[in-house]
Amino acid sequence: MPGQMPDSAAGSHAESAPEASSRPSTSGNRAGIALRLVSAGLFVVMSLFVRLASVEAPVGQIVFFRSAFALPPIIAYLMWRRQFPSALKTRQPVGHLKRNLFGGAAMVLSFVSLAYLPLALATALGFLAPLISVPAAMLFLRERPGAVPVWAALVGFAGVVLMLAPAFDGPRLDHDTIIGVAAGLAMAVATAAGRVQIKTLTATEAPGTIAFYFALLCALGGLTSLPFGWIAPAGSSLAYLIGAGITGGLAHITMTEAMARAPVSTQAPFDYTAMLWALILDAAIFGLLPSPVSLVGAFVIAASALVVPLSGRITGRLEAVRAVR
Repeated sequence: MPGQMPDSAAGSHAESAPEASSRPSTSGNRAGIALRLVSAGLFVVMSLFVRLASVEAPVGQIVFFRSAFALPPIIAYLMWRRQFPSALKTRQPVGHLKRNLFGGAAMVLSFVSLAYLPLALATALGFLAPLISVPAAMLFLRERPGAVPVWAALVGFAGVVLMLAPAFDGPRLDHDTIIGVAAGLAMAVATAAGRVQIKTLTATEAPGTIAFYFALLCALGGLTSLPFGWIAPAGSSLAYLIGAGITGGLAHITMTEAMARAPVSTQAPFDYTAMLWALILDAAIFGLLPSPVSLVGAFVIAASALVVPLSGRITGRLEAVRAVR
């Protein structure tokens, strides 16, 4: 099964990946979708910790804690799979550098966006990435998604537009909104590029290997910001920084496993379910209630995420009926 990491680095994993990529199984797609749903929820919780930490900590320090404290769950995952340290051998060092370039840029930009925008709005901007991922997967990975994933991604994007509409209601945009939206748009492009690179890496690399090197290299990058001034975290600030790292590590493990099991274009619409969690957390923790237009957008987003599995079941039943006839 794609994503099943062998004991000897990523050899057999690499051999099974091309076949799965060209003819993904129904069980593989279901597993990939389930993992993507879990990953989406974890990323929202991580974003919440980042937003809370950004009140006091600078972006570079958040990047370091987010990455450094992601390493323990990743290493524990590899040990549980009996692949530590053998899985740390890589066949694509340049590929990991490219993935970290895109992923690191996306991380910094997302943290800037979270510092200036409400959680739900910053999350909504991130949902531009799935829309970009579908044509990117077609162009660079030669995936040929059906009409359903493409239209589901477009409908989900329409929901994102509805979510963003209230932020632009007024005679002028405030300074924070301009910075946050600009960072969010740039983050979406970098995220889409990173996802394509992850899918390329899964041809030879184990998911834990990809997550490990991303966390390690980003931690080193964040550490370089130490001379520019860090706070001395304590109490809740320290808890937020550590929490961002742990949930981020778990999110990357599940996301990378999902990438190895199902096509990028099939998974894209399911990222939108994170919007519901962002709305709930904004209301419960920050007291920010969404406007009616935002609620409609959230409904559209959730509906688009359900299109792919429902259409798959209907298609499967129709094929079964035809086979009986």
